[in-house]
Amino acid sequence: MSEQILISIGRESGSGGLAIAQKIAEELGIKIYDKNILTQVYAENEELSEKMAKYEEKAPTPFLSRHVRGMTNSPEENVAKQEFAFISERAAAGESFVVVGRCANEVLKDRKELISIFVNGDLEFRKQRTMEKEGLNEHDALEKIGDTDNARRKYHNKYCESKWGDAKCYDLTINVAKLGPEETANALLAYINRRMAAL
Repeated sequence: MSEQILISIGRESGSGGLAIAQKIAEELGIKIYDKNILTQVYAENEELSEKMAKYEEKAPTPFLSRHVRGMTNSPEENVAKQEFAFISERAAAGESFVVVGRCANEVLKDRKELISIFVNGDLEFRKQRTMEKEGLNEHDALEKIGDTDNARRKYHNKYCESKWGDAKCYDLTINVAKLGPEETANALLAYINRRMAAL
């Protein structure tokens, strides 16, 4: 069994991907990197971490971005590159963790310890879950789902050779609507434990 395990979880909006990632990390006793990753990247500057949060997991706006000698003025691209470097450095240091989004399936694709998962769900399930969790009406919930999925797709496809949500690009894709987040997490843990034993 490998002493290190790396798990990337891509997710559709409203699918419960974060809740699943949290349960997996808790059960395995390993760290989770999601929105908290910025506090790690900018560990010595909390104010900068808060300032850069609005640029996280977003593709740069082409007509506002300039590149000169490998440098860019795009805050979205700078945040992305710093997060990718952080994930790579932590993996190289032997740390085990779950990472939500952040193109981790691509950033860590050459590491044998990586298990890449994509969590999706029927639209009705995601709509109902978003309405309940966010306190939104049906129209606003659907708008939020569409906007969030579109932003995640653009971000992922900007930095990755693989396409966001394409089953061929992950070890496992799963429809959380069939079992719900809790039981889906349990099913994924069984798969992860089998994979860990085989490493």
